[in-house]
Amino acid sequence: MFGEIDHIGIAVEDLDGAIALYRDQLGMREQHRETVEEQGVHAVLLEIGDAHIELIAPIGPETGVARFIERNGPGMHHVAYRTDDIDDTLRRLVEQGMRMIDREPRVGIRGSRVAFVHPKSTGGVLTEIVQPAEDH
Repeated sequence: MFGEIDHIGIAVEDLDGAIALYRDQLGMREQHRETVEEQGVHAVLLEIGDAHIELIAPIGPETGVARFIERNGPGMHHVAYRTDDIDDTLRRLVEQGMRMIDREPRVGIRGSRVAFVHPKSTGGVLTEIVQPAEDH
């Protein structure tokens, strides 16, 4: 069902400050930057070795990430797992009784197709399923 961990998502208030921290103090390399309107975030993908961290900052105060930061403060937001067939993965998760935030994929960073599993079904961890775009 899942091939590997795609990335760890971290919610931040100050995107430029967070980029500087992860780049200058922690040695990560900025790989991609994009505004994902459908999710209401400015997103930056950082690379360290074979792993990726996604920094996400809310576009405005009414977004899911803004509400997350208001409730919890900045910090770890989600774990994302990669799949080759998100439609089949979603179908199987629903059949297993998993509570879904998204029953249909939506657009993610770099044109990927993504969907979220509710934390109540995954031990309190918001889980993102990612099917990368064909060219990534």
